[in-house]
Amino acid sequence: MPHFRAGIKIFLLCCLIAGMLLPEGSSSAQGGRVRPSESRMRIDAEYLADSTCAGRRPGSTGCSNAASYILRRMESLGYSVLVRSFVQDGIVFRNIIASREPFGSAGKDSREILLMCSYDGMGTISGKMYPGADSNASGVAALLSLAEILKGRANMVFAFVDGHNANSAGALALKEQLSGRKLRMVANIDIIGSTLSPVESAWKRYMIILGGSSFENRLERLNEGLGLHLYYSYYRSKSFTELFYRKVSDHRFFLGKGIPVLYFTSGITLDTNRTTDTADKLDYPVLAQRVELIARLLESI
Repeated sequence: MPHFRAGIKIFLLCCLIAGMLLPEGSSSAQGGRVRPSESRMRIDAEYLADSTCAGRRPGSTGCSNAASYILRRMESLGYSVLVRSFVQDGIVFRNIIASREPFGSAGKDSREILLMCSYDGMGTISGKMYPGADSNASGVAALLSLAEILKGRANMVFAFVDGHNANSAGALALKEQLSGRKLRMVANIDIIGSTLSPVESAWKRYMIILGGSSFENRLERLNEGLGLHLYYSYYRSKSFTELFYRKVSDHRFFLGKGIPVLYFTSGITLDTNRTTDTADKLDYPVLAQRVELIARLLESI
C-alpha cells in the first residue's frame, strides 16, 4: 500500500509538471483550448515584415509571397481556403477566404461571423522598404492566432484582404464575394500590435474597440484576469472615431449594408506608414492579451 500511494504521488506530480510545461499555443486548463502564442505571432509578423515580402505592395511579388504564406498557414490549420483574385487598374489583387466547412456547404442556413484584416502594405518606395509590421502584419498574426483558437467553431469566415492601400479595393470586392452568405456581424482587426501610443501614458496594456459600446459590460467581464484598459472611442475623439469607424477602414462597406461591426485596434503610432514600422517594435505579450480577449468575446456570441 505505501508503494501504491508513493506511485500515485509521483504520477500526480508528473501530471502537474506536464501541465506547467505546456507550450504557448497548446491546450490549457482554461477552457481546454489553445491560447494565443506570442512566439507564433512573432514568427508570422516577422515573416510578413521581412524583405521577402518587401512591404507587400498590392500586385507585387512580395504581396504574392505574403498571400502564399497566409494560404499555407490556414490550410495547415485544417481550413477550406479559397483565393479570390480580381484585376483593377492592371493590378492583380488576391483576397484569401477561409472557413471550416468547404465552400458552398456553409452560410446557407445560418448566420456567420466574418473575421477580417488587410494584409497588403505600402511596399518599397525609392529603394526604401516600408515593413508594415504593425500596419498590418500584426492584424494578420492576430487573425491567424484566432483561426487556431476558434477552428472548432462553425459559422465563422476568415478573410485576409488585399488592396487596403489601393482605396480598400479588396474589401469592396469582398463584400461582393460574400454577398450570398448571411453575415451576423463583422470583426475587423487593423493595427493591433503596438503599445507605443497608449490612450493614457500610464496604461500600455490597452485596446480600442470601436462599435463595441453595446458589448461593454460583457467585454469588461471577459477582461477579468487580463487587465486590459478598454476604450470605445478613438483616443476620446468623436471626429476621429467617426473617421476610422465609418469612413476609411475596410469594414465600412459592411457597415453600409447594415451589418454590425466591431473594429479592434491599438491605434496609429509615429511609425505607421513609415520605414520604422518594424516587427521588433511590436509588444507581443500585450498582443496575446488582446487576441485572448477577442477570442473570449467571439466564443461568447
